Amino acid sequence: MRAGPGQTVAGRYQVTDRPAAVGPGLGRIAVDGRTGVRVLLEAVELPELLVPELTGSTDFEGSRWLDPESVLAEVASLLAAVPEHPRLRQSFDVTAEDGVVWLAVEEPAATGLPELLAAGPLPPYRVAEVAADLVAALGAVHRADQVHGNVAAEHVLVCEDGAALLGGLAVGAAQEALARELGGGDPRRWGQARAGLVGSRAEHWPPELLTDLAAASPATDSWALGVLLHRMLTGCGPFDEQSPTALFAAVRAGRRADSAECGPLRPLVDRLLATDPAERPSAAEAREWLAELLADAPEPYRAVPPAEALPALRPRRLPVRRARGPVAVRRPGPAPEVAEHARHARGAGGGRRGCCRCCWWAGWWGRWCWRWWRWCSSRGER
Repeated sequence: MRAGPGQTVAGRYQVTDRPAAVGPGLGRIAVDGRTGVRVLLEAVELPELLVPELTGSTDFEGSRWLDPESVLAEVASLLAAVPEHPRLRQSFDVTAEDGVVWLAVEEPAATGLPELLAAGPLPPYRVAEVAADLVAALGAVHRADQVHGNVAAEHVLVCEDGAALLGGLAVGAAQEALARELGGGDPRRWGQARAGLVGSRAEHWPPELLTDLAAASPATDSWALGVLLHRMLTGCGPFDEQSPTALFAAVRAGRRADSAECGPLRPLVDRLLATDPAERPSAAEAREWLAELLADAPEPYRAVPPAEALPALRPRRLPVRRARGPVAVRRPGPAPEVAEHARHARGAGGGRRGCCRCCWWAGWWGRWCWRWWRWCSSRGER
């Protein structure tokens, strides 16, 4: 992609150095110079075609970009037909410049689904919540008699409030139009061009498209949703995706991984991955099924240690703070009995008992002071 930080695309979009939420390499964050809105610029590179220098010559010494008019027209017609939906990522503009088709797409504050899946599979009921938002977006596309054709984890955003947004509509239409343009009416070349653009991901290759690429329908979106749900629940796709050849062979033969790990979503995943498109549920049917599942979903909770695992409190060993000095610790057991001392106590005879040394010195000092005062008074030197 021929756009770096600080450059301007189509005389309007100022490219920044911020990473896109969908992951590196899939787009550029830019600011619309007219509205000041932050957008995501998704790019579809046009191939460079060799052209003869002279008419009828076999020497290909020149080159030109593929004419993007057909690609732009198909994307524009799709965006005009699909209405806005709160769970569908909005597309603002499509333009071509220097051999690249740029698509300006909404970029909210959100996290890409691949980033969440990097930490491991998601809980089943959280996947059901995300799937409910995705089928709502697909329903809006299907009601407009259109096919999304690009349902994949790379085009799903999870917003701060937990809602999911489905994108990839415009870039998917551009890739399909470009593949048809490169195929030139030859189904084999069309399939090869499409494989080079979308890659070997099971979401893009339902069984009916392996036979006829023109057989795209809402059922192909249902297939892609089933593959995506399996990926979110288990951490991997249901088919072998090491190469396009291995993927196509596994899809044709129906060899897929067991969906036992999908938990409560297993019945829906199995129906969405049916080989016959007529057996797959529509977006409306999948939404009803998910609504019933979420109605009985348990409340989310945070695991806490059991009460018996907490240390037992021992009141007799609690620290007691004195008025002064350090903290003292009470010893277990009954308090010792305090013996009644007889210091300064008078006995029956009225005498003193148990006088200590300090009392003797106090009495001696008092008698000495009294005698000194009497002596000074008698001499008049008081």
